[in-house]
Amino acid sequence: MGYEVEVKYRGVDHDALARALEALKAEPLGSVDEEDLYYNHPARDFAATNEAFRIRCIGDDNRITYKGPKEAGPTKTREEIEISFEPGEEGRELLARMFDRLSFRRVAVVRKRRTSYRLTFHNREATVTLDRAEDLGDFAEVETLAEDREDLPRAQSAVLELAAKLGLSEVEPRSYLRMLLEGKSRARE
Repeated sequence: MGYEVEVKYRGVDHDALARALEALKAEPLGSVDEEDLYYNHPARDFAATNEAFRIRCIGDDNRITYKGPKEAGPTKTREEIEISFEPGEEGRELLARMFDRLSFRRVAVVRKRRTSYRLTFHNREATVTLDRAEDLGDFAEVETLAEDREDLPRAQSAVLELAAKLGLSEVEPRSYLRMLLEGKSRARE
């Protein structure tokens, strides 16, 4: 079982960060548009349990993702299970219809333009993404994977040290979903 270990930062200058990544010999992986359709479970509130369940669309690539409750520690750390399914719009529509029939409730759609870089830092693969999230702004995420619970402290340390080396300091602890929902809530007030 693997764990996603990440920290999100706001107030990011994407151009300056791209130059810093190039100086570290990070490999550019390109840019993609992502659309995440988030659901809530019919019998429990994922907001209350700090879980997430979504359909992620990256072009024709489709994935179902479950993110478990957050683990304690200085980074956002959680179990992540992701499964690819039938590509294309028809596959997305069929799965969304199945979730609707099973009484999963659609919560929100998060759209972003993501530019990713991969590098090795402290002998582990890390990914830095530059995100432009619709209605939210510019962010960066620094991420690695921990193989198991024993690896979590080393993975968390690597993420924080890499972020500091890149000059990232304004931590954004909320998910894009949480920020979007809070913005909609304030707009209704």
